[in-house]
This record gives sequence, structure tokens and C-alpha cells, in this order.
Amino acid sequence: MRLVSAVIALLVLLLVSSTAFIVNEGQVAILLQFGRIVDTGFKPGLHFKLPLIQQVQRFDRRILTLDSAPERYLTSEKKDVNVDFFVKWRISDPSSFYTAVAGDETRAQQRLGPIVKDGLRTAINSRTLQEVVSSARYDLTQALVQAANRDAKGLGIEIVDVRIKRIDLPEESSVLRSVYERMRSERKQVADSLRAEGAEAAERIRAEADRQAQVIRAEASRDAAKTRGEGDAKAAEIYASSYGRDPEFYGFYRSLEAYRDSLTTQNGVLVLDPKSEFLRYLQESK
Repeated sequence: MRLVSAVIALLVLLLVSSTAFIVNEGQVAILLQFGRIVDTGFKPGLHFKLPLIQQVQRFDRRILTLDSAPERYLTSEKKDVNVDFFVKWRISDPSSFYTAVAGDETRAQQRLGPIVKDGLRTAINSRTLQEVVSSARYDLTQALVQAANRDAKGLGIEIVDVRIKRIDLPEESSVLRSVYERMRSERKQVADSLRAEGAEAAERIRAEADRQAQVIRAEASRDAAKTRGEGDAKAAEIYASSYGRDPEFYGFYRSLEAYRDSLTTQNGVLVLDPKSEFLRYLQESK
């Protein structure tokens, strides 16, 4: 009896599991019967189906990302640019999505990539390089979203946004070389201007230093002359005082100074009368 109850419970469990299915938040589902879509639009929650003959296919209804590799495009000026972009998309029609790509997200992205690239190529071809890089960037992506949605409508996909990550010039591009040359020329002009300003400042500093040195030397010469004058005046005062006290000693002292200044020259010749007044103190010392 217990075995029969267990078998019945197992059969009921298998029946319930094969007839009930759950759709989670962030999912959409379609109901298939022998490979044909019989129902769509299931909301999150518990639902039922016929066992064995009906199958459930669930898809992610959240926003998905297609990250594309950089592609080369031509502007209206026939200049090459490398554009790196990504696409935000989601499933808008589960039936069309299943019919177009069998519910495979990888296949959907493989179909979506060329659509966006063709639209981006058309948009860039009609704009100049400056418009692509600067002001037209937002307008370019908005127009691209609208055009790509029209082309991807049959896939059951809605393109939410297309964003350009980077716009680069190719390494071998003549535009890149001209940009580098212009940047180099501008930097050289700035460097030359800075060097000229530095040379001017150096000359100004040297001129100011020379002026200050001349002022310092002039002030030093003035102070030295003043000091020598004061010393000479003081010496003259001392000599005068000494002369007033002992004229004979003063005369003797001055004569000794005259002897020292006149007779110490090695190669000089001095011719004097032996009875000259100049030699008086030498004669008296004999």
C-alpha cells in the first residue's frame, strides 16, 4: 500500500513539474508546440502548459551589450578614422526574436553588428572629421539608433543606445602625421618663446647685477677715499702736534722717511752735494 502511494505521489509530482513553469523577473517566455509558437507575453510568475507536447523558451529581457572591435571608416573628406563603439539592446518581440535567430543571443549579435556598422559608416561618410570628433558626435549616435532600429525590427530587437568610446586616427594616416607636425610646431613655438623670455630675463638680471656691482664699488671707493682723507687729516694733525712740541725731532723723523723713500731703490742713482741740507742728519751721526 505504501509503495502504491509513493508511486502515485511520484506520478503527480512528475505531472505537475511537466505542466507548470516559472518565468522569473528579467525574463520573457514563449510557448512552443511541435516547434510552432502558440503563446507569448508571459508575465513573471507561475504558468501552466500541456505536458510533453508543449515546451517553454525563456529569454533575457534585460538590456544587453554588444561591444564591437574598432572599425575603420572614411569621412566626407576621405580621411580615415578608427571608431570603437558599443551597442545597448534588448529583446522587444520574443516571437520575432525566436523566428529570426532561434532565440540565440550570439546569433542575434552577429546579425546586429553589421546593421550598426553599416549605419555608422553611412553617418560618418556624410560628415567631416571635425564634425565626427566634436559637435556632431551626439547627433551621429542618435541618428544611428533610429536607423539601426528600422533595420533590426525584423529581429525582434530594440536598440536602446549606441555609444562611441573612442575615435582615433590610424597610425599610418597622413592626417595623424599632419596633426603631429602641427603639434610639434606649436610646441616648438612655445619653447622658443619661453627661451626668448628666459634670455631676456637673464639679460635683465645681469644688467641689474652689473649696476648694483658698480654702485657698490663706487660707494666702497667713496668710503675708502673718505677714510683715507680722515686718516691723512688725523696724521697731519698728529704731525703738526708733534712738530709743535719738538721741532727738531719732527725734522729728524721726516728726514728718516725721506731717506727711506729715496735710498731704498736698488737700481736708482742719487747725486747730492755732501754738504747738502738733505744729508745733514747723516753727517751729524758720524
